[in-house]
Amino acid sequence: MAEATQPSGGRPDTAAPAAIELRGISKAFGPVQANKNIDLRVEKGTIHGIIGENGAGKSTLMSILYGFYKPDSGEIMVNGQPLTIADSQTAIRAGIGMVFQHFKLVQNFTVLENIILGVEDGPMLRPSLAKARGVLKQLAEEYELNVDPDETIEELSVGHQQRVEILKALYREADILILDEPTGVLTPAEADHLFRILEGLRAEGKTIILITHKLREIMEITDSVSVMRRGEMVASVQTAQTSPEELAELMVGRKVILNIEKAAANPGQAVLEVRDLRLVDDEGVERLRGISFDIRAGEILGIAGVSGNGQTQLMELLGGYPEKGSKVSGTIHMNGDNLDLTGTKSDARTRRKRGIGHVPEDRQTEGLIMDFAAWENVAFGYHDKPAYQSGLMMNNTAIKSDAEKYFEDFDVRPRNTNLAARNFSGGNQQKIVVAREIERNPDLLLIGQPTRGVDIGAIEFIHKRIVELRDAGKAVLLVSVELDEILSLSDRIAVMFDGRIMGERLPSETTTGELGLLMAGVTDTENTPDSAGIPPEDRHVDELPEGRA
Repeated sequence: MAEATQPSGGRPDTAAPAAIELRGISKAFGPVQANKNIDLRVEKGTIHGIIGENGAGKSTLMSILYGFYKPDSGEIMVNGQPLTIADSQTAIRAGIGMVFQHFKLVQNFTVLENIILGVEDGPMLRPSLAKARGVLKQLAEEYELNVDPDETIEELSVGHQQRVEILKALYREADILILDEPTGVLTPAEADHLFRILEGLRAEGKTIILITHKLREIMEITDSVSVMRRGEMVASVQTAQTSPEELAELMVGRKVILNIEKAAANPGQAVLEVRDLRLVDDEGVERLRGISFDIRAGEILGIAGVSGNGQTQLMELLGGYPEKGSKVSGTIHMNGDNLDLTGTKSDARTRRKRGIGHVPEDRQTEGLIMDFAAWENVAFGYHDKPAYQSGLMMNNTAIKSDAEKYFEDFDVRPRNTNLAARNFSGGNQQKIVVAREIERNPDLLLIGQPTRGVDIGAIEFIHKRIVELRDAGKAVLLVSVELDEILSLSDRIAVMFDGRIMGERLPSETTTGELGLLMAGVTDTENTPDSAGIPPEDRHVDELPEGRA
């Protein structure tokens, strides 16, 4: 294991003061110690990664640095000088900028208007806008941050909106830039472009602090990396002297299997057959545009794509609760029998009785009732199970017994099933939902974003259970924005863009670059948008020549 040292960049000058130095930073929220005696040194002109599990204290630490929170104790040094950061304006004046995971942009303002918002030169906006236009042009040319200054934010892609956030920070003359999970909503091509931008910023002497849970990105772009665990800084190393496996072990405190090992799939009969599925929402927007695919017993079909391209609507429709007012057409067959799309038997309860389990994308609003006890959440959706009935009353003893078994089998921590769902970490909340659905032994499991916001140790566990379900002869529809997850778990991959399936690939015969093109809507004439999962004899198109990008 690489030696844990104080953080330093790829080209550190130990004689020069660090861009950022934190000494003994502590912060508590009531009885919860979010940060405990944190020391951190980030050298000028480097890209420094910060990683850790959920609740490790990363966001709290960066919020302290940006002035959102005040530390209970400790000292902050910026460019060698002690600084009390009372608020975000103090941080901005000190040359610190932050790009948040959820952008802070006014959707119906133009790019220029967002750039000057809060830093206007006076009551008359015209001079401020003229100045910003000139500066923006210079920054765009210098850092590949091209974006139309007169475009409204709501008309921009997510990748371009992120560029606006970076331009905002640079316009405020930030020399230190904090990015919080910057690639979570980007296509691979957009992520690659972002990395080129960051490398350009570093080359100009800017300092970048990158918060991410993606170890591949840490290895690819950073000069040094610090690891946090349970509010403490446990290690800081040169990126070139470590590995993803070592970083994962430092984050969790034990060895972690990053790439799930699984045998080749042995698909059986078609469990789910979807043809020409269309959905128009209550505002008249077509969210699904002729979706067609099959999933067979004993295989995992992964749906890749950037969020907002119809995956949510597809999962909700298959799960039996499409948005109210939606108009649906097409056909779905489950084990050869037709599923009702619009009648009284199109609801989630009927879907469950037909053998469909569903782990929704948002566990907190769709998978759990946060104020209810964990044992009560275990029964949700299955409360009419005969074993849970006792005359006119629920058999709470039986439900609690199942909950205790699920907690043991799925390693939910703490083991206390009487705790409210909100008192569990995100990873353990997800385990409760996954356990509830998998333990019902469904013929088809719909699982959306299975590891979103989940600790790396829980990711390993959840991935194993998904594969075990497949190996038991069940069908799995996996929706994820994480390409590494899709490539690792899927037996086949379909890519969605703008409500359509752009193509299907085998994980062993594709690349992230090819998938990224499909995710951006770039396809080919030999593979039709609606062809995923349909046998060639049914769709009458040829497969792509080997290596076709």
